[in-house]
Amino acid sequence: MNAPVKPSKLIKGATGDWEMVIGVEVHAQVTSNSKLFSGASTEFGGEPNSHVSLVDAAMPGMLPVINEVCIRQAVRTGLGLKAQINLRSVFDRKNYFYPDLPQGYQISQYKSPIVGEGEVVVDLESGESISVGIERLHLEQDAAKLLHDQNPAMSLVDLNRSGVALMEIVSKPDMRSSEQARAYVTKLRAILRYLGTCDGDMEKGSLRADVNVSVRKPGDPLGTRCEIKNVNSIRFIGQAIDYEARRQIGILEDGGSIEQETRLFDPGKGETRSMRSKEEAHDYRYFPDPDLLPLEFTQGYVDELKADLPELPDQKKARFIGDFGLTPYDAGVLVSEQESADFYEAVLANLANRSRDGKLAANWVINELFGRLNKEGEGIAASPLSAAQLAAIVGLIGEGTISGKIAKDLFEMVWAEGGDPRALVEARGMKQVTDVGAIEKAVDEIIAANPDKVAQAKAKPQLVGWFVGQVMKASGGKANPQSVNDLLKSKLGI
Repeated sequence: MNAPVKPSKLIKGATGDWEMVIGVEVHAQVTSNSKLFSGASTEFGGEPNSHVSLVDAAMPGMLPVINEVCIRQAVRTGLGLKAQINLRSVFDRKNYFYPDLPQGYQISQYKSPIVGEGEVVVDLESGESISVGIERLHLEQDAAKLLHDQNPAMSLVDLNRSGVALMEIVSKPDMRSSEQARAYVTKLRAILRYLGTCDGDMEKGSLRADVNVSVRKPGDPLGTRCEIKNVNSIRFIGQAIDYEARRQIGILEDGGSIEQETRLFDPGKGETRSMRSKEEAHDYRYFPDPDLLPLEFTQGYVDELKADLPELPDQKKARFIGDFGLTPYDAGVLVSEQESADFYEAVLANLANRSRDGKLAANWVINELFGRLNKEGEGIAASPLSAAQLAAIVGLIGEGTISGKIAKDLFEMVWAEGGDPRALVEARGMKQVTDVGAIEKAVDEIIAANPDKVAQAKAKPQLVGWFVGQVMKASGGKANPQSVNDLLKSKLGI
């Protein structure tokens, strides 16, 4: 059970506080070379109708054949979601007419899905965590794509997507704000990417979400929900939820009632609009597909897949905290995307003293590298700095060879020019001054030139920071800050 919703999660209305109740159905395209029931390619793009088999086109007499890779991927995903794996599941026909569904029905799963209940732990920006229950994960085939802008008199159909394997991952209605829903989908996408079961590319339609939203007075029974279909970005998920909750509250406070319906989100207008009344399960006339036997496998098969799972975000986060002393926040930032975690691990692999420099390396990856990449609108793949180069900079700081200020200058040099950081430090005379005699001379000069500041510092010891800054400036950032600090305190008698 989730903890009670905090007041900050409630929405102020004209008649008091309201609570959102949110559930999300994520459709994730399975990473596989061929479709769920045919050997046709799943490659994105391609000429229209170039990745279509006779099965996908529903030609008479064509029978579906299950793709074992898709089964493995669904089981692996279920294991990654700490979910019940059902050793027996059934494929059903979900009957509805749609122009881009050649069979006239979709092969899906209804009462007996491949994966049952699970859980995703979601970290929020506030530092809180919530647990979102997973209701089920089932496999189904995707529909084709209608193109309405190619001909003024008719719509055209591209069957390339028809029959592509989807995992529908259905959450429980455990979320109470748009922030929680965004964080849930972000975490779920990260888990799928770590597992390699879906690439999570929302722009290409590999991952899209149907969002169920209802509102109620705190403590009341669940309200009537509306489903917002096919939301294709995490930002839009948040916008759609906030708009829809406000819309429903407005209707209820005016004395109206909510119609259960399917809606679409219009990103241009930032609003949802009605698409159709919401169908119930019985409207689809589900029945077991007579062309497919029940899917059965052994516990040994599941155990074999479990033993081969990669380290997932939560495990990696715990290891980074335990082994390198990272804060939960920093570890969370690093594991949020597999590329980020991989880069950090590559930096660690190039460090001579990981236990000493692991936390420092995390600071440099997050603050300096990610900060610079974000500023330039680039991802980690575009970084001109390699993991080995960043590790060299971190190592030079850890050894005391250069100061933090010099390290920032060195970072800029390597970013712009490339090269070996250690060789650059030698060639350009950037080494930190640790000779106490040389530092003492600069300290004495600053103290002699500022008698008024000396008196202030003796009365208020925290003002020693001003002297440290002046000495560092005089040394061009090369003086060892700790030595400067110690000398100043000794000479000022504080």
